[in-house]
Amino acid sequence: MHKTLAMIPLFTAFGSLVLAETPPKPLTDADFRQHSTAEVALGQLLFWDAELSGNRNISCGTCHHPRFGTGDGVSLALGEGGKGLGPDRRSDPENLPEQRIPRNAPALFNLGVLDLRTIFHDGRIEADATRASSFRTPLEDEMVTGFASLLSAQSMFPVLSPDEMAGHYSENEISKAVRTGQLTGPNGAWEKIAARVSAIPAYADQFSAVYPDIAAGRPIHFTDISNAIAAFISVEWRSDTAPFDAWLRGDAPLPDLATQGADLFYGTAGCSTCHSGPLLTDQAFHAMGSPQLGPGKGERFESAQRDIGRMRVTNKAQDIYAFRTPSLRNITATAPYGHAGGHSDLRAFVMHHANPVAGLDAYTPQAVLSEFAAAKPDWAIANDPIEIAAIKQAIHHPPRPLTSPEAAAIMAFLDSLTDPAAIAGRLGIPATVPSGLPIDR
Repeated sequence: MHKTLAMIPLFTAFGSLVLAETPPKPLTDADFRQHSTAEVALGQLLFWDAELSGNRNISCGTCHHPRFGTGDGVSLALGEGGKGLGPDRRSDPENLPEQRIPRNAPALFNLGVLDLRTIFHDGRIEADATRASSFRTPLEDEMVTGFASLLSAQSMFPVLSPDEMAGHYSENEISKAVRTGQLTGPNGAWEKIAARVSAIPAYADQFSAVYPDIAAGRPIHFTDISNAIAAFISVEWRSDTAPFDAWLRGDAPLPDLATQGADLFYGTAGCSTCHSGPLLTDQAFHAMGSPQLGPGKGERFESAQRDIGRMRVTNKAQDIYAFRTPSLRNITATAPYGHAGGHSDLRAFVMHHANPVAGLDAYTPQAVLSEFAAAKPDWAIANDPIEIAAIKQAIHHPPRPLTSPEAAAIMAFLDSLTDPAAIAGRLGIPATVPSGLPIDR
């Protein structure tokens, strides 16, 4: 058997002995939620069906597409009011977007793990056993029960967002319900979506086949839709067959340069301090000085464009500009990078991340943005010295500048996290969906 990282001392690329951090154990079936084939197949159809959006023009797959590493290939997307896919998406002149979606679309790899504790860039949905729903969300006590997992609960928010899937204020019955604050209950936005799905005979039959209490007469709720979608995501984009995984299992060594990169990653470069465990994330929040662009994460009435990250959730000063540590699984396929997609080049992002203050000083825009006449200038924050100084002040991690050879080695290690089977997906894109609506391919 080949030696794994746990069996050998770590050396830097220059041969000096360093203290090793404990490498992760390989992922196994026991780490993931298990789902029936029928539930996964139902979730596949729902994931790709635009019936879930207010104007029936956007599916989950529009912004989370395997062609773009389960993202959308742009820094900040055009959701409602856009036409097309990925970097080719453009404003619909007959239904213009109101603004860009404020944050970069995250990848979907390994979200079916049992140990998923936080989700979204700011962690606004997180596990909380003290609550009846088992989750902490912005809805607080209005949060309904019935979501089978944190991943399932996540999907309730895009369908309520006017810029993502719901549509703008008076365009359809879903957006009107959102606008008037009717989210839960018989007249709420979620139940209106569920009623749409229930009215399609093929979906009604499949839900009855998957969930026995629906077969016994219970109506389909939005939580059922969300649970099926979560089952599909969990299976479709499970990622544990990369060269990195074979290395952890002792089945095959990494190439020499990737081994040097692993030595740095788990040693003197300190990457594994935050990018830890088999998901390569501590699921915690850190202010790392990623460039800010776009409208910012705020309410419509707020004029400021800054995105204060985790602080918007916790209201704690120490969380300002902190964002969730992203998983590095399939990182080479998930550009652009950062909570606002400020880097299109992975190597440049790694160099910036290692020395963020210097990176902010030297940063020039390299975002991927669809043409759009934004009401709020895309680069207002990046061009404001006062805003940049505040972002710098929040960075508490010591810099660890990388040499060019070190960066090359770390890039080789990151490439070992690429899992072609996971990127392609297991079921793929269905030929049709029960609503009969077009599918983004």
